Order: sequence, then structure tokens, then C-alpha cells
Amino acid sequence: MPAHAHESDTTTDPLAHERAHLAASRAALRAMREDAQALNIRDVTANWVNAAVLQAQIADRIKSLADLSHTPLFFGRLDYLHVVGAAQAEGAEGEQFYIGRRHVHDADGDPMVIDWRAPVSQPFYRASRKDPLDVGQRRRFGYTGGELTAYEDEHLTDPTEAAQTSKLLQAEIERPRVGPMRDIVATIQPEQDEIVRSELGGTVCVQGGPGTGKTAVGLHRVAYLLYAHRERLARTGTLVIGPNKSFLHYIEQVLPALGELEVKQATVDDLVTAHVEVRSTDEARAAVVKGDARMAEVLRRAIRSHVTMPAEPVMVVRGSRRWRVPAYEIEEMVKELLARDMRYGAAHEALPLRIAHAVLVRMEEAGEAPDDRVQNAVARTSAVKAAVKAIWPAVDPSKLVLRLLSDPEFLAAHADGLLSEDEQKTILWTKPARSAKSAKWSAADAVLIDEAADLVARTHSLGHVVVDEAQDLSPMQYRAVGRRCSTGSATVLGDLAQGTTPWSTQSWEQALHHLGKSDAVVEELTAGFRVPREVIAYASRLLPVISPGLAAVESVRESPGSLSVREVAGAEALDAAVVAACEESLTHEGSTGLIAADARIPALAQALTAAGHQYLSPGEETSAESRLTLVPASLAKGLEYDYVVLDEPSAVVDGEPDERTGLRRLYVALTRAVSGLIVLHAAPLPEELA
Repeated sequence: MPAHAHESDTTTDPLAHERAHLAASRAALRAMREDAQALNIRDVTANWVNAAVLQAQIADRIKSLADLSHTPLFFGRLDYLHVVGAAQAEGAEGEQFYIGRRHVHDADGDPMVIDWRAPVSQPFYRASRKDPLDVGQRRRFGYTGGELTAYEDEHLTDPTEAAQTSKLLQAEIERPRVGPMRDIVATIQPEQDEIVRSELGGTVCVQGGPGTGKTAVGLHRVAYLLYAHRERLARTGTLVIGPNKSFLHYIEQVLPALGELEVKQATVDDLVTAHVEVRSTDEARAAVVKGDARMAEVLRRAIRSHVTMPAEPVMVVRGSRRWRVPAYEIEEMVKELLARDMRYGAAHEALPLRIAHAVLVRMEEAGEAPDDRVQNAVARTSAVKAAVKAIWPAVDPSKLVLRLLSDPEFLAAHADGLLSEDEQKTILWTKPARSAKSAKWSAADAVLIDEAADLVARTHSLGHVVVDEAQDLSPMQYRAVGRRCSTGSATVLGDLAQGTTPWSTQSWEQALHHLGKSDAVVEELTAGFRVPREVIAYASRLLPVISPGLAAVESVRESPGSLSVREVAGAEALDAAVVAACEESLTHEGSTGLIAADARIPALAQALTAAGHQYLSPGEETSAESRLTLVPASLAKGLEYDYVVLDEPSAVVDGEPDERTGLRRLYVALTRAVSGLIVLHAAPLPEELA
């Protein structure tokens, strides 16, 4: 029997049976939630602290058990040939499992829906005719507005059944987009599943072109790791890092839909500006130098330059006795601390205890019996404090960076042999600030302060960090992210062809080195599931120039007529043509994005308003009533729309500091469409596209 889809109007018994199981599963989930709400913790907690912790855990549990009416509770079924775990049992009847977003059990504790992350669910994504993994039948379900309306069977061990592309799978991938990004839990492909389920201990880097699902893979990996290592990650924490607030807003619903509520989200700027306010922007040349990995060594030298060798002995008075520690002995301590390459602040804390210990040794030699309290008291004496202040003074990271950027001699002394004179001039402030508080710091300065702060005191490390659009990070930003997972692991997601910052990475090998994860596994996703073949082929004309050697995405989506490139006679007519193209796109179901060079946004906003069209800004949620978003090209990365109207490609290229960055920005803009792309131009197209 071939793979087939059964529509609801056939009123076959299997569909009624599946709907009944859905209704029963929803009822069971409601009962699970009611049980959690009814828990009485008064008799099981010893004190109010325990009670508060337990109450918070119960509140999270109740929240995670919410039944989201618009998201199907289960999307597949596996019929195993044997009992799972007893595959060799003679004549054993196979087990049947419904695969869904979360685990649901009945009143007896028997599973009604199995979490997609459980080992027993894995064959839903991996089983094939070549390797059925003991699965006799895989069933997929189709939904309309939360209602189960169709199913489709695949008999993996039936040699007479022809292999076919799943229509329900295709329909789910191509379903129009309104609202935030959705999870892809029902459509994960085998090569994506391998990355999702890779172990917590290892760092994975995913190179994926437009529409290959790399962002979704990264988010689903977080959800999988939280399932497989919940206790450990609850202790150490997880973090998703995105390129900007619009992007984070777009993806923020994915993890809650998978039952994960505790993952924090941030931009790199959020991480490094906890103690510094960013109030200025660097020119590209200055930002490139400040973001270069050589700056880490400049900062290390500058911090260590505060250490000076002692010129005098330390004299400690205790009662009627005086204890002398000679300068050469203290110098040995200082040299040993420097050789150990400890954090500057930790060594600053250790030195007074080392000096005090030397005093204690002398006390013991004189027949006294001092204890730890005496050592701590000696370490706090004014003589020891004064010596430490002179030898190993405390360093304020902001003040240190301020001095480097304001004092040409101080910078020259520590950048010697690292930065050229021209590079030093590029990053020096023309008008030095009076203080760290009044300084107009840039985003790149904040990263330098973060590096300096880590040289003083170790940055807290999380258990797992996901960084998306990673190709746009500078080496110093990679170091900032790497500090947040120095004892944990990372998932690095990006596309070298979409690097649109002047400091964007040239290779994943370099990037992973700066991240401190040189042993990471690099995986490449080349199958595109979202962007139509015509559109991706057109955008890929830019690849030989913007990223030579990178494989083009092979789209699995046939969508004839999905690309239209139109020349408009004269710049005056362009605005009207763009508005008309938006109106044309809005006749289709789903969202429309109008993408244009940042400089063109005010004129297009005016044209849309004059034509009576309301529009959203990137990151604002599309809805059935409001489906048009006006997108500056600089914010388009990571977002996608069913239909895209792209205004004046040459203006997008010209809006960047150099041609290669401009063409990369254009590549991003060309690949945001899921169903159709209209390109409008009055000026000639870039020759790579012509």
C-alpha cells in the first residue's frame, strides 16, 4: 500500500480513532496540570526557603503543562515491529508510540504522548527504508487550526511500497508564516536530528546557508540538551545569543512551545554592557582594530604593567614584637604569582596572605603557635596593605581601557610589536573623556572592558551557550562569548556568505580558535527547505564573489514563478512600483516583508502611508490583520517572510562601507523569502546578478 494522505471528509475509522486519542491526550494533559495545581507543600518543606524554591518549581511545572491550542499535541506515530527493548522476543507484538512536543501520561502513568526528545522517538526522524530501525509504520498527522484533519502512512518494511516525498511534511514546511518563528519539531530532517542530539560535552559549529534550518536546529538542540541533562543545566544555565533584539523577539516563542521556559536570551552587547552604557559608534576602521584578537594581549600587558617589584622590606608589628620580610623574598612571591598567570584580582587577594604566611613561619621559628586567624589578622595590617597597594594595586577595568584609548604613550608601550602606529592612531580618542563614567563608550569598547574585567576576575561560565549569526562576530566578541562557556559547551550557528560586518569571520577554524573551542565539530547543512529553488539559485550568483569555495544551498522546494525581477523606468516611478508590488504580495496568504537599503526606508514609509498601508517594524509580530513589515536591510538577517519585495539592490550594496560587505548584505536580503520574491530596480543591477 503506498504512502498516502487521508482527508477528513473520508470519515474513515482510523481518523476518528486518532481524533479520539487526541481528545483523550488533551484531557490527560489537563489532569496532569490540575494535579500540579493541587499539590500541597505545607507538610513537606522544613523552612520558608525550601517552600519558596519548591513553589517556584511547581509554578514552572504548571506553566510547562499548558495546552497550546494552536500547536498540535502530537504530530506522528511510530508502530514498532517488536516490543522496544526486547526486539529479539519471538512473536512479540510491536508497540505503538505517539510522538509530540511533550510527554503526556494517563491516570495510571502509562504514556499517551512521548516527548520528541526521548530515545524511543528518534526513529521518527531517522528511520528509512534502507534502515527502518525496527519501525514497521511511520504515521504523520496533518492539522488545520489545531484540529487533526489528515494522516499519512509510510510502511518502511513493505518492499512493494514506493518511496515518496511526504505531502504532509512538505505542507508543514511550506505553511504560510504569520507571527513569530515556529518550532520545526514535526519536520526535523535526519541530518538536522544528528546535530540536535549531539552530546552536551562537545561544541558543534553549524555552517548552513539560507533556509537550511540552522537557527531552528540550534534551538531544538537546547531543548534536547535540557531534556537529556536537565539537572546539570538547571545548575549551570543555558543562554541563546542572537544578533539583535528584533531577531530575539522573532525566535522567543520556539522554546516555550517545546516546554522550555528557563533559557535566557541576549545579544553580545547585552552581555558586555552590564556595567557600561554604550553611547557612541566607532568608524569601521577603529571597530576592526578594537575587535582584533591582538587587543587581548595589549590589555594583558597593560594590566600586568601595574605590578612593580618591591624596593623595601615589610615590617609587621604584633604586640611588642616586629617581624621583617625582606624585599627579595616578597619579589620571589610576586614572580611566582606572575609565572602562574592567575587572574590579576586573584593574585591581588593572594599576595597579602603569602606575605602573612612568611610572617607566621618566622613566628613559629621563634617558638610561637599562630593559627589561621593570626595569618588573616597579619594580612590585614596596615604595613601589609600598604605594601600590596604599592606592589600589586587594584585595577578598575573601565579606567584601564579609558587610559589605553586616551593616553598615546601608555597605548604605545603596551601595543609595541602588536599594533602599527597607524592602528594605534585609529583607536585613540581625539577628545579623551575626563572619567570612565562620563566616557562615550562604543560597543567595541564595552567588549574591551569585558576582556579587562575577565583578566581581573574570572567570568562566570554557563553549561551551554548557543550563538546564532556567529559569522558577524569579531575575534574579541568570540572571546567574550567563549568566556561565558569556558567550562561548558556551545552550539555555533552561521553562514560565512552572510557575514556583513567589516570584521566578519573568514573561516570557522579561526572563529572557533577565538571562542576557545578549537576541537569543535563543524557540520554543514546544504539542503534548503524554506527558500524556493529559483530564488536561492538567483542569490547564489553572488557566492563566487562573497564567499568563494562555499557550496551553494540545494533547495528541495520546486516553486515555479517564485522569482520576478522588474526594471522600473526612472527613480520617480520606483516608490509607486514598490507599493504596487507589496499590494500584489498581500493578495497571497502569509506575511510580506518590504526590504530596502536603510537610507531608502523613510521614503518608502511615506509612500506606504500615503497609499493607506499600515506596516510593522522588524521584530513586531505579524498577525492576520497586519501582515506587512518594512525592513531596513541591516536588520533583515535571520528573519523570513512568505513574500519579499526587494527595493533597489544597488542601493543595498552602496549602503555598506565596501563592495563585498554590500554584496553579502544583498545576499541576505535576497534569501528572506519563503514563497516568492519580487526584485524592483531603477538603477542597473549589480553585475554579478545581471
